[in-house]
Amino acid sequence: MIDRVDTFVGQARLQFRIIGALLLRELATRYGRDNIGFLWLVGEPLLFCFGVMVMWSIIRPPYDHGIAVIPFVVTGYLPLTLLRHNIGQGINCIKVNSNLLYHRQITLLQLFLSRAILELAGVSLAFVVVVLAMIPFGLMEPPKSLSMVYIGWFLLDWIVFGMAMIFGSLAQFSEVVERAMNLATYVMIPLSGCFYMIAWLPYQYRANVMKIPLVNCEEMIRAGFFGEFYPTYYNIGYAVAWGLGLTFLGLILLSLVRKRVEID
Repeated sequence: MIDRVDTFVGQARLQFRIIGALLLRELATRYGRDNIGFLWLVGEPLLFCFGVMVMWSIIRPPYDHGIAVIPFVVTGYLPLTLLRHNIGQGINCIKVNSNLLYHRQITLLQLFLSRAILELAGVSLAFVVVVLAMIPFGLMEPPKSLSMVYIGWFLLDWIVFGMAMIFGSLAQFSEVVERAMNLATYVMIPLSGCFYMIAWLPYQYRANVMKIPLVNCEEMIRAGFFGEFYPTYYNIGYAVAWGLGLTFLGLILLSLVRKRVEID
């Protein structure tokens, strides 16, 4: 029994070291060591988010359906950024890192995990910075339920991670997938629920829109920020089921792709 525990602990430490090394490599190759370097991991989503906030503040009224425009944009645009960055990095993950697979201890799952962790860390920190910067000026209020924000945020990341594995794997079988993803990410904007809420839709369409898992996660995040005074609609179990299903399918495709890469 003790030997099994020691073996498990040893393997876990090995996996953490490998993923940590891949994270450092990804940071160095993507952002370099010049200028602000890895700070662009947070700075990039920050700049885009502030740009979108300024634009929406100019072209939209201060309140829409009783919700201030700034917190509405922040709680919509940054989850969308997490979605697009994860899928964008997942599409070419295998292609640009295939040479690392010659090391027997490195797996495709570790490659995708390292990129997903990097994107989660960067966009999450940007989210925190934006909220903390807005609160002192009265442009946002602290979340009413941090736990609900966490649940929605990490369920969103889980679902997107599964999607990244699936699209990244399919891109190895056909270049059409890689080329079509630019269009697909734009299609995902209305499907993500980032710029609307289910309560704003006609009643007869709400059940169908709730079948989109990303919308459920977005509603959870906004429920955590806006509280019970703004109606939100979501199903946590449904989002978890999608996370499990997409992850399972992604792992199957990764196993098929690994054989293909080894053959090549």
